[in-house]
Amino acid sequence: MAWRHDRWAADHRLPIGVVRRPEVAERVTAGDVIASGVTLGTATRLAGARRIGVAPDEMERALRTPVGSEVRAGTVLARTGGRFARALSAPGDGRVVHVTADGDVYFAPIVDHWAVRSTLDGEVTRSDDAVITVEGVAWCLTGVAAYGPDAVGEITLGVEAPLDDLAPSRVDVRLGGRIVIAGARVAAEVITRAHACGVAGLVAGGAPAAGLRLVFGSGVSAAGTSTHEDRPTVLCLTGFGSSALPREFFGLLARLAGSRAAIHTASARMFVFAPADAADGPPDPIRVGLAGDYGAVRAFSNGCAPAGETVFASELRTGALRCEDDLLPTANVRSFAGAR
Repeated sequence: MAWRHDRWAADHRLPIGVVRRPEVAERVTAGDVIASGVTLGTATRLAGARRIGVAPDEMERALRTPVGSEVRAGTVLARTGGRFARALSAPGDGRVVHVTADGDVYFAPIVDHWAVRSTLDGEVTRSDDAVITVEGVAWCLTGVAAYGPDAVGEITLGVEAPLDDLAPSRVDVRLGGRIVIAGARVAAEVITRAHACGVAGLVAGGAPAAGLRLVFGSGVSAAGTSTHEDRPTVLCLTGFGSSALPREFFGLLARLAGSRAAIHTASARMFVFAPADAADGPPDPIRVGLAGDYGAVRAFSNGCAPAGETVFASELRTGALRCEDDLLPTANVRSFAGAR
């Protein structure tokens, strides 16, 4: 995990159906639409050459709208001239996707329009139909899981201390468009209320797994796999359940309150667009881990030391770390130091 001011890259993966995307070296700002496109429904085969009375090899010359064009319902797709003109019209709003060797036309309805927004102020370094990569300078805080679409907004503190939980009563429309620091835990009620009030995103130490399933469904996994615009945005920094934020990081977030920020859910990172001298990063590594085989997430500011192979209460035999007064499985401990 990392929390420092540096140059970062963010990959923005694109759905199928790209219509517009930027060129490499183009400058963008977080929140800018960098790609847009459409989602097509099941294509329908329309009788083309037979309907307008031409030979199959003449169908392309009879087309009035090229393959790939988006059209409105009733638009003439193909037409013959002469005294007894015949025409093929679009059955609805959609796109001409293919003309067969038999002269038939495949037409697909448009069921949705989508847009992808940048999560960094910077420069486009890759741009194709699969991924757009933006590189830029920012503060970056890496979490363990993120849900919902990418979000951009101003950082606002929703709690006064890292051990506090954001109360639903404190969430209202005045927080619309903001990225709210929600403290130790963000409950399902807070997530749904924040989304209804137009909150851009929520950042917390953790979130209850049951609450996440309630909001996002049992089929939604972490790190940006839920990208629908009708879902809220949540960034879990240290784990799930109840997880106090390390005081060092809460203090840094407090100093950066009021700055523009963006949550990139695919990598579970938050970028903050503030000068390098706006705050100081934590001077020493901070580790977080499950306090025991199964327990709440804790931060250990004094570091951890190897404790050899240990058998835990769950009968798991594995390497252990001594973190202050807790003996933890090595796999249960992560560090806030270094880049991810």
